[in-house]
Amino acid sequence: MSKNIIIALDFGTSDQTLQFLDLLDPNLCRVKIGKELFTASGPQLVRKIIDRGFDVFLDLKFYDIPNTVARASKVAADLGIWMLNIHASGGRAMMEAARESIDSLGDQRPLLIGVTVLTSFLKEDLEQTGIQSCPEDQVSKLAFLARDSGLDGVVCSAAETKLLRSQLQDKFCLVTPGIRRPEDAIGDQKRVVGPAEAIQNGSNYLVVGRPITNADSPNGALIEFNSAVSSVS
Repeated sequence: MSKNIIIALDFGTSDQTLQFLDLLDPNLCRVKIGKELFTASGPQLVRKIIDRGFDVFLDLKFYDIPNTVARASKVAADLGIWMLNIHASGGRAMMEAARESIDSLGDQRPLLIGVTVLTSFLKEDLEQTGIQSCPEDQVSKLAFLARDSGLDGVVCSAAETKLLRSQLQDKFCLVTPGIRRPEDAIGDQKRVVGPAEAIQNGSNYLVVGRPITNADSPNGALIEFNSAVSSVS
């Protein structure tokens, strides 16, 4: 089956993470490792999770001078991950350097995607950083920049997915965090949508965290999300 669901492994330790993964079938999902878990457990845990058969999205959102991001991206890619991300707001030179650094891996290179506007941001949050555009316009601007810089796709809220899919080719990957069912708490995500609607709007991959990781039956919750996706895909 198509693995559209990426589970955010928002745990603090390696033991907690591996115990949780014991409950899941790697054929039904992919997983995301973010800053907290990677800082706590490092590349060793990434390798262990890959050895268990899971595709890993390494969510470290690199943003620095081009040479630094290029070198970090190559080290990350060499772990055997499936996807990694960098901030599109780092600019064309940074994104092109990152892409060139992993091209030597050929067909084995991970997908490289750009972070546009964080799903916790609203217009007033952007204004505080000196950006006068609304989130939708800023996301679109950064998505085109990422595409023109050779990236495989972007992270975006489902609120912007329909617009981006109408503007960009189908092969350009859209990764959508902030996915919630009606019964799920929104938490700190401000621009959220349900799984079926996200797929209908053109998302390729849906990042789901607490609605699965905090569920009484994580595998049962995963199956529910997959069913919702399958109903429209």
